[in-house]
Amino acid sequence: MTDVGADLALEAVVRAESGRLVGLLHRSLGDLDVAEEAVADAVAEALGAWRRDGIPDRPAAWLHTAARRNALDRLRRDARLRARLPSLGDWAAGARAVQAEPVDGVVPGDDERLALLFGCCHPALAPASRLVLTLRAVLGLTTAEIARATFEPEATVAQRISRAKRKIGAAAIPLRVPAVAELPERLDVVLTVVATAYNEAYLATGGPDPTRRDLADDATWLAGVIATALPSEPEALGLFVLLQLHQARAAARFDADGRLVLLADQDRSLWRHDEVDVAVALLERAAAMRRPGRYQLQAAITACHCEAKTWDETDWLQILTLYDLLLRYDGSPVVRLNRAVATARVEGPDVALAEVDAVAQPLRRFHLLHATRAQLLRELGRPDEARAADRLALAATGNVAERALLTERLA
Repeated sequence: MTDVGADLALEAVVRAESGRLVGLLHRSLGDLDVAEEAVADAVAEALGAWRRDGIPDRPAAWLHTAARRNALDRLRRDARLRARLPSLGDWAAGARAVQAEPVDGVVPGDDERLALLFGCCHPALAPASRLVLTLRAVLGLTTAEIARATFEPEATVAQRISRAKRKIGAAAIPLRVPAVAELPERLDVVLTVVATAYNEAYLATGGPDPTRRDLADDATWLAGVIATALPSEPEALGLFVLLQLHQARAAARFDADGRLVLLADQDRSLWRHDEVDVAVALLERAAAMRRPGRYQLQAAITACHCEAKTWDETDWLQILTLYDLLLRYDGSPVVRLNRAVATARVEGPDVALAEVDAVAQPLRRFHLLHATRAQLLRELGRPDEARAADRLALAATGNVAERALLTERLA
């Protein structure tokens, strides 16, 4: 077995099982730190063993067994938790019984990943902590990988993860799917964390790579887990559709040299149109529930772009109408900026520039504000002001592909 083959197999198992197993161990032990570290150690063991000995017949069962053993070993070593050891007899016996059977999941019909995800995204935790803890505990990323994805020092990421886990223990935050009455508000927080992870992957805010396709895949997969587990929640389905539509266009976003290709210039034959059709059908299912929300409307806007055969055939009036609806659910300056792009196509660049200038103050450090102004100013025949706006955009972005595009434009 090559190192590459073992790594790919381990990546697939970690994605499918790590969050579920962390949730199971936490439920048994009541300690998220022990559960998460036990799974992380099992992943490290698997990488070495599978490279050396080959992939086992039941890789998920192998990982589960190693994590359980690590958890028990850690409890025995930790003097603070020795008092709990007598109560582990029943749990250990149950664990051995599970190990004796083929393990494709942990508890049939009980998705531990979803419960863990809601715990990691609890409102009592700081927003930045929710993101890094989800990436660590649910998706199984290492501290180094999270640091690369968020462009923060490893020490900062490790500290946030530790603080979040301590708070979960100290505040007795339950790792469970909330009751029906709590679900709408809690679900919105969870979806925001997943969307944030995807946005960071879609166009990285810094680092040598313009996009993080592995993290984008993970975030899309996690959105699918949520939508599958909560089929009566249209916003969960809306986010999954939104990310699927973005993923369907991924092959056309960069050229062979890694340069960013804007939507108007993309080769639409590279889009995965069969995936677009499936995603649109799912969006129609969500719309039939008659509970619209921001992710469904964002998905509908993206679907309009995906269904247009060319840039010139884009239904900008429908997109503008959808943005007006979206403003009822999300009136943020970023949404208003995006609406201005549609306004330019329907009502002209002069009207759109006024809309952009209306949100300039809160978005003064956002590079897309300046890039959008630059484009509108060029359309209005004001090249000097456009160049000044492009320079501000260049100074505000750390994405290598965007910087290359802006530098080329200025040159």
